[in-house]
Amino acid sequence: MTVTAIGHETATAAPAGAPQAGPTDAPRPVRPEGLTVGWVAAGLVAVVVALVAGLVVGPVRLAPTAVVKELLGLRSGLSPQQATIVWEFRLPRVVLGLLVGGVLALAGGAYQTTFRNPLADPYLLGVAAGAGFGATLVLVASAPWATSAAVPVGAFLGGLAAMGLTYLLGVGGGPDRSSVSLVLAGVAVSAFFTAMQTYLQQRNQDDIRRVYSWILGRLSTSGWHDVLLLLPYAAVCLVVLLGCRRRLDVLAVGDEEAAALGANPARIRLVVVLAATLGTAAAVAVSGLIVFVGIIVPHVVRLMAGSSARVVLPLSVLFGGAFLALTDLAARTALAPAELPIGVVTAFLGAPFFVFVLRSAQRER
Repeated sequence: MTVTAIGHETATAAPAGAPQAGPTDAPRPVRPEGLTVGWVAAGLVAVVVALVAGLVVGPVRLAPTAVVKELLGLRSGLSPQQATIVWEFRLPRVVLGLLVGGVLALAGGAYQTTFRNPLADPYLLGVAAGAGFGATLVLVASAPWATSAAVPVGAFLGGLAAMGLTYLLGVGGGPDRSSVSLVLAGVAVSAFFTAMQTYLQQRNQDDIRRVYSWILGRLSTSGWHDVLLLLPYAAVCLVVLLGCRRRLDVLAVGDEEAAALGANPARIRLVVVLAATLGTAAAVAVSGLIVFVGIIVPHVVRLMAGSSARVVLPLSVLFGGAFLALTDLAARTALAPAELPIGVVTAFLGAPFFVFVLRSAQRER
């Protein structure tokens, strides 16, 4: 009996001498799992719940019905001051959380599928370490251009530099390179930029509080500036990665099998890595280092809805955004009026989940 696997479809040839199926009783090939309307609706409901909760809960309590009416342009009964709180303070922060969480979760799912590594996340290629170094460089600089507005720019450039260096080292082996070489290059680049950042912190201890405040992550924003800064990069990341989700399913069967099916694994991997890193660098630039979102959300989606990239990637955007928006809500209300860094909350949730994923991967091997 011969078994032929194509993507997620499996066809079984009948043994020699066995009766052949006729045209009416021929077995149909098993289609790969697809995205269902139910799961899309569940993701949208999660986003709406996170949006309304983020707008309602805070030092100034607002009625949920009044907030919904205000968003819909109806007569809500909110005072001008309350309307200002909704539109100029809370809504930009919640939207920023939805964007950052969606991008980080999407990038994590793309990395894990591309490298066939369940522990991969947006920080695999050293982007976080490079962004942290770039932000630290701006924070400790005494030049006239080193303002708070330049911190996202420094983080973005540092993240892109780390990605470029990682890919340059990872592809140095020529056409026979593998995803393992990129992973190892990312570890080396991450260690290098982390060491450089630590050196800068030790040399400029007067600014260490500002550096740690950024490193621990935050979504505090004074308006729509950070949202508008992230939006174009997030849009490019979403369009490219969601457009590649079917090709990522082909990569899941292995490079040789994918090439036999007419795909170009090296080109697909390059496009996915560039798009995921672009989105990650932009998210880190406006929010700081928020860890484990790229591990928690894609794995939960796989456990609930299926492992196909055409399922994991779109749902990771929705549930990742809702997850980070709700996590930010917990961070700013748990110790009110003080505010926890959101990176602390995600690390508290993500560390045990990381152990769970690691043990699961070990059992599978």
